[in-house]
Amino acid sequence: MRISTKSQYGLRAMVYLARIFKEKKISPLRKIAKKENIPLDYLEKIISKLEKEGLVNSKKGVKGGYFLAKSPKKIKIGRIIKVLEGEMVLVKCLKYFCPKEKKCLTKNFWQKLNRAINKTLNSMTLVDLIEK
Repeated sequence: MRISTKSQYGLRAMVYLARIFKEKKISPLRKIAKKENIPLDYLEKIISKLEKEGLVNSKKGVKGGYFLAKSPKKIKIGRIIKVLEGEMVLVKCLKYFCPKEKKCLTKNFWQKLNRAINKTLNSMTLVDLIEK
């Protein structure tokens, strides 16, 4: 299993926004990209997806930028990853029909592992990452 740079960068940007949430600050994308060492054009695409899904809001203008759409304690890491990666499925047979399904001795293992990963992702919020 591999998490893409899209999710790694997206999570770093969300953590950055979570750290400034209490002060009700807004951050320009350029500043986030620079502070987190993320290519600006790539970050624009990532933030756009997060904004479409209601995790991030933007304010236009000279003092504009981005900010979290809700409290960091209400944004689960699993939601961020799902927005950026799609449904997390470790092996194809858990999502698509598999001709060996009835005789497969490994499917139960893959299901348990997939559930454990998703449970971990959905048990943590941005607040868990910024308060440690």
